[in-house]
Amino acid sequence: ALHSHPRLSPAAPFRPETSSAKTLMDVGTRRIFSEDHDLFRESARRFFQEEVVPHHSEWEKAGQVSRELWEKAGEQGLLGVMTPEEQGGIGGDLLSAAVVWEEQMYCNCTGPGFVLHSDIVMPYISNYGNAEQVERFIPPMAAGKCISSIAMTEPGAGSDLQGVRTHAKRDGSDWILNGNKVFISNGRMCDLVVVVTVTDREAKTAAHGISLFLVEDGMKGFQKGRKLDKIGLKAQDTAELFFEDVRLPASALLGELNKGFYYLMNELPQERLLIADMAIASCEFMFEETRNYVMQRKAFEKTIAHLQTVQHKLAEMKTEICVGRAFLDSCLQLHGEKRLDSSTASMAKCWASDLQNKVATQCVQMHGGWGYMMEYPIAKAFVDSRVQPIYGGTNEIMKELIARTIVGTK
Repeated sequence: ALHSHPRLSPAAPFRPETSSAKTLMDVGTRRIFSEDHDLFRESARRFFQEEVVPHHSEWEKAGQVSRELWEKAGEQGLLGVMTPEEQGGIGGDLLSAAVVWEEQMYCNCTGPGFVLHSDIVMPYISNYGNAEQVERFIPPMAAGKCISSIAMTEPGAGSDLQGVRTHAKRDGSDWILNGNKVFISNGRMCDLVVVVTVTDREAKTAAHGISLFLVEDGMKGFQKGRKLDKIGLKAQDTAELFFEDVRLPASALLGELNKGFYYLMNELPQERLLIADMAIASCEFMFEETRNYVMQRKAFEKTIAHLQTVQHKLAEMKTEICVGRAFLDSCLQLHGEKRLDSSTASMAKCWASDLQNKVATQCVQMHGGWGYMMEYPIAKAFVDSRVQPIYGGTNEIMKELIARTIVGTK
């Protein structure tokens, strides 16, 4: 009877959980993955090590990655991993997409905006676009020839999407778009941007009057502002976008009119999940980076790994990271089965991004003075981690969303 259970079958390959693996970034671990995922992970890891790591510091100086990198990622099948094959995507599962999220964090290179493009923007077109929009945009997006972004945040509206002021009004069958957006990732390089816009100012609530439009680079009146000077994510092109009397044809409307807020609410749990998974993956990277450092760094005639205070700190960090990883793997599994609710995704995002910042602070501390030097990977991981509790909805808003399901407020 024992051998009839698939998990206990002697033929099934043993997959250690993160806590018992040799390192927190080992290939072939975690029961949610298969050997096919392992092969994909190896090729993604190779891509990031060969095509991203050697160029990342020059991209940090430039404030953006190269277009050539996007096309290489497309050739490698790393873009639009979850988008159905019949639409022009790769047709992989959620866990294959998660492999790309994690491998990007394992190489400590935050510049490429692949995840936003593939797993935040592409689903809007894939799920709500008409056949013509899907056919026109998805294949070049999967090939890395059409770079995308989504414009939600405004100077006066961040986590509260009902505060959006950007407005489109009808002009015959066209729409005239006015407004501006800020902190837009892939903002300078984007060829296509999904713009969150008010289309009905008279709606009973702001949520009932929001629509999504597809705006293309080069449209008259669409201007990209400067690349914003951030404390981290230096190689990621984050910009302001300005829309001044941009004339949009009816075909630029994505999905149904005034359904935009509903679409955003549907898609935000996945955005929060991927931020959380990348946060835990970053923790795993920082832990291994710090473990290697303390095993080599000498103080008081021994390596600092001999100090009990350092050993206990490593033990605490590994425990918290593994607890976080277990919850995240559960969330990934749930989302793969379309069972991840908004509140659970908010818990994952809030907890994991807070942990990422706690781990970053402790790892810098264990590096001592060198941890404060940008030439050390831990310094870059530290500054890059700080935005995670802010974007995708601030962690304070996450707590509001979680609390609503507890005490039943709206």
